[in-house]
Amino acid sequence: MRVVVADDSVLLREGLVRLLAEVDCEVVAAVEDAPSFLQAVAEHRPDVAIVDVRMPPGMTDDGLRAAVAARDSQPELAILMLSAYVELSYADVLLSDGRGRVGYLLKDRVTSLDTLVDALRTICAGGTVLDPDVVAQLLVARRRTDPLGALSAREREVLALMAEGRSNAAIAERLVVTGGAVEKHISNIFAKINLPDIGSDNRRVLAVLAWLRAR
Repeated sequence: MRVVVADDSVLLREGLVRLLAEVDCEVVAAVEDAPSFLQAVAEHRPDVAIVDVRMPPGMTDDGLRAAVAARDSQPELAILMLSAYVELSYADVLLSDGRGRVGYLLKDRVTSLDTLVDALRTICAGGTVLDPDVVAQLLVARRRTDPLGALSAREREVLALMAEGRSNAAIAERLVVTGGAVEKHISNIFAKINLPDIGSDNRRVLAVLAWLRAR
């Protein structure tokens, strides 16, 4: 397993390098900022990248945005994001393309070699890993509010069929309505659950994620 490590903390970065060496992972680069990470991925084409969410130069979500860009250029790259705290929007961004091979762990979790290795193996095999604290907060958010509460019965039906992976044409055939009617329902769904216009495919996946959380 060839790995790129990206974290601005020298202690964590070097600690990860040593942990990975214990399980015969080849760390091909260990860098401290988002631009260096993108350069390392382009140069070494690793199997997996371990990336801090907050990194230089901006110290906001630079690592997350760099990880998304890296996946755009290398679709088979597995990404394990690290964060010091739970931020549910990060999980949404990671899961929105629906391709798997992603993980999101709190930094406290990577002190366990078994946890780290299990996460890397899972995402490299095509799976998804979410920190237990992230899952717990998703469940709390679900109990607090129903993001689908504003949807009509027909809109919920359309969303359920979207979750099954059906195309607009297939949904129209199933519900015996026109394609235009399906498009209108989907547009209403996006508006009612406050999904910004970031591309129809991404919004479709995020809408399905919202439906799955509310079940």
